[in-house]
Amino acid sequence: MAADFQNSPTAKQGRFAALVIAGTGLFWIAAIVIGEWLALPERTRALLDLIALAGFVFALVLIFRIWRARQEDKG
Repeated sequence: MAADFQNSPTAKQGRFAALVIAGTGLFWIAAIVIGEWLALPERTRALLDLIALAGFVFALVLIFRIWRARQEDKG
């Protein structure tokens, strides 16, 4: 049973959403550190923040789609 769930499309989508969240978090931390190190202007830092926000919103959309797919499978 557990092996079936690990290979299911829902599990694969969940792993992808987790990777998007982790990657976005790492990008955001790196953007903050590099922005400080290079003394980037505030507009550029804000753009990097908005890119990270878009990544988190994308992950939220993925999670919502997974949740809806599981709701449809139940009944």
